[in-house]
Amino acid sequence: MSIPATMNAMVLMRHGGMDALEWKTDWPTPRPEGDEVLIRVGACGLNNTDVNTRSGWYSKGVTEATSGGGYDTAGEEDPSWGGAPISFPRIQGADAVGEVVQCGPDADRGLIGRRVMVDCWMRDWDEPLNMDRTGYFGSEKDGGFAEYTVVSQKNVKAVESDLSDAELATFSCSSTTAEGMLNRAGVKQGDTVLVTGASGGVGSALIQLAKRRGAVVVAMASESKHDAIRAIGPDAVLGRAPEDLQGALQDAIGQAKVSVVADIAGGPYFGTLIDALARGGRYTCSGAIAGPIVELDLRTFYLNDLTFTGSTVIPPHVFQDLVGYIERAEIRPLLARAYPLADLHAAQRAFIDKHHVGNIVVTP
Repeated sequence: MSIPATMNAMVLMRHGGMDALEWKTDWPTPRPEGDEVLIRVGACGLNNTDVNTRSGWYSKGVTEATSGGGYDTAGEEDPSWGGAPISFPRIQGADAVGEVVQCGPDADRGLIGRRVMVDCWMRDWDEPLNMDRTGYFGSEKDGGFAEYTVVSQKNVKAVESDLSDAELATFSCSSTTAEGMLNRAGVKQGDTVLVTGASGGVGSALIQLAKRRGAVVVAMASESKHDAIRAIGPDAVLGRAPEDLQGALQDAIGQAKVSVVADIAGGPYFGTLIDALARGGRYTCSGAIAGPIVELDLRTFYLNDLTFTGSTVIPPHVFQDLVGYIERAEIRPLLARAYPLADLHAAQRAFIDKHHVGNIVVTP
């Protein structure tokens, strides 16, 4: 097919507020080199990494909760997820889904015409398990907030599914993040998992993926979202921050403690969550939208034989596993709304406001 010389794209020009994202109608269309493939983007999901990188929230100079605005305290040396600068201009968007329309000279031409999902993690494929040699699609490399994007063929997987592009774009970042957390915590049948932020992309994925493993799942979210959350199958749903969490757990599931806390919120409720862990329990975290600075009583940590795991970079098999779950309909999409790519500002504001359940995507 004929590939246009230019394309529409939403381009991040600097760290800052929403005005740092600029709409371009004549951005050069990328060309695949080496083993890269060119993807005509059908949809791209939103995630917290987009917001946090744009705003500079990852910088150690920022101690506030995620707000979506720019931070005057963000340092120039550590404003991205990897604790290092990124180069501008940059096209963000990690959760790209679309059709392969062109191949680099070393790529498999059999991918042309196939619908693919993009694995967000850019790896050194000579050392794919080396976490220090990883980048992120839409951060260290241009991503999917555009009509076209390029990526190594090793970072795409053809998917056979009746789901729409917009539905498929709800999975990659959120569900691989959730699966990585559950892997790190060793969640299995017989565990009881408490999920914070259960109405968001990662939280709703945690519910489905923990249930897939046979765990009992307790979801926490604002009461206005409880009906939508119950539809994805948790065993109990609690408010976002019950004053007496252990009493609420006892009433809901007949026990006051859980074996696993899967947390993406952090903030001032952190200590309450830790107190709800049973002896030998595990805390796993992949976010801090309610605030990155927390208080911890080390006596609770060591006297109760707790294990804490952070989870960001995941092994390559997690993405491959996820596509299998999708194709076998073991998990389902939770698409809150799709916006045109040109309305990314509005889409990101809605994402930050957190009135939705599931994932928000944009479509070129």
